[in-house]
Amino acid sequence: MTESTERHDVIVIGTGLSGTMLSSILARKGFSVLMLDGTQHPRFAVGESTIGQTLSVLKLIAARYDVPEIADLASFKTVQSRISSSHGVKSNFGFALHRDGEEPDPRETNMFRIPSMMGQAAHFFRQDTDAYMLHTAIRYGCQARQNYRVDRIDLGEDEVVVRGVDGTSHRGRYLVDASGFRSPLATQLNLRERPSRLKHHARSLFTHMIGVQPADDHLGFGPADQPPVPFNEGTMHHMFERGWMWVIPFDNHPGATNPLCSVGIQLDPRRYPARPDLTAEEEFWSHVDRFPAVERQLAGARTVREWVRTDRMQYSSTKTVGHRWCLMSHAAGFIDPLFSRGLSNTSEVINALAWRLIEALTEDDFSADRFEYVEKLEQGLLDYNDRLVNGAFVAFEHYDLWNSLFRVWAAGSVLGGKHVLNALREARTAGTDAPLRALDDTKYPGLWCPTDFYSELYEDVVGACERVDAGSLAADEAAEMLAAKVRAADWMLPPLGFDRPEIRFIDPTDERMASIGDWAAAHPRPEIRELLASAVPTH
Repeated sequence: MTESTERHDVIVIGTGLSGTMLSSILARKGFSVLMLDGTQHPRFAVGESTIGQTLSVLKLIAARYDVPEIADLASFKTVQSRISSSHGVKSNFGFALHRDGEEPDPRETNMFRIPSMMGQAAHFFRQDTDAYMLHTAIRYGCQARQNYRVDRIDLGEDEVVVRGVDGTSHRGRYLVDASGFRSPLATQLNLRERPSRLKHHARSLFTHMIGVQPADDHLGFGPADQPPVPFNEGTMHHMFERGWMWVIPFDNHPGATNPLCSVGIQLDPRRYPARPDLTAEEEFWSHVDRFPAVERQLAGARTVREWVRTDRMQYSSTKTVGHRWCLMSHAAGFIDPLFSRGLSNTSEVINALAWRLIEALTEDDFSADRFEYVEKLEQGLLDYNDRLVNGAFVAFEHYDLWNSLFRVWAAGSVLGGKHVLNALREARTAGTDAPLRALDDTKYPGLWCPTDFYSELYEDVVGACERVDAGSLAADEAAEMLAAKVRAADWMLPPLGFDRPEIRFIDPTDERMASIGDWAAAHPRPEIRELLASAVPTH
């Protein structure tokens, strides 16, 4: 055994975006960080789609911890100019419902265009974004060892020791495992929850392709049913009974240099059991062939890398923080890529963990209560997203039910992003970190819009979907009830049409966003006025 004589402040396992963003923050603040990873960059990674709220949190942590490179991820313009030209543009989330052997009904489509106040999002070509943040962390002073396989972790009272299969060992004051599903710490401590409490069930098949055509060219919709921007300018979701397919293009803008497109499918294994008689590719095409518009969109498309086929993807952990250690983000659990929560969840965990860890290192105090909120946040992020995605899979069979869930999710994204931007602006104005620490003072850790009024309607929606799934409530009855609640909610951003289920395409233009300020200023409830009276912040 070759033991390093150097003692690091923090050892981070995993050099994806989560590990390298946190490492960059810690090194920027003067702490010694060793990053370990079982593979090397550049490499393929999942998690290519972002949401408006992700951009807001990335901007917050970049400013709060003085790491401007993190803010580069929060804008399509800077991703293109400072990282690489291999990324796609993401202006919207597009959704179309499909039934076997039928053309999609234009009245069963939705779009949510990301508000410009949150910035213009990108489809991340992860091998480039991840390598960029790895190099950023090293530039700030982190050490890195790639192709390093962890054999064992010794968690002591005063330090942690990571031992590799190559016989080397590394000492540190704190350990962050940001490695993902195959977390060595979760495995060693037997932290995976069995059976998992998670409601959602899905397995996945995915790859990268060339020759994928825009969905807009094959949906066959007339002029009256066209969305405000092309579906191809964003992430396309093809929904069907207990499953959905994503299409994430990297070649969807004039300056594109990357011909690839990320394509994958999520399937409830209880409805679609694994097919060992078929290859992953054969199984994927067997589902494509069910839906004429999707079949046309992918006609002529070819794969450029090996297919990945998983078993059920959902997992959770009984515990995510302990004495001198933390399981971060995907090392703690995972739900589904449906609402692109991966990087958003990661950024929120980093924001909550980083300042606590900085203080713990400074004061040499790693007491468990210092990190108690991080545990609550990580578990809450899993639970809230789990119930939402589970509800969505139920609603995929019933468009009117889906339409209400879609509206509550998208409205929450706008409100949650605004909540974050408000705190950032207040912190800049006051010159203190207090408004950002106040984000942690919530009854709803992990809920993207942590307010009583949002929580109430969220519970109505996911609860109704769970009752439909259990057979105790008819889908039509649930849809009618939820549509009435959406119309009656006094916070559903009427200038954007969230409160009107007949408006299928949510288009938050600058003019409409500005009018939210006037609407909110006259609102009888102070929490609405406080959150939204200034709807278009100064960047």
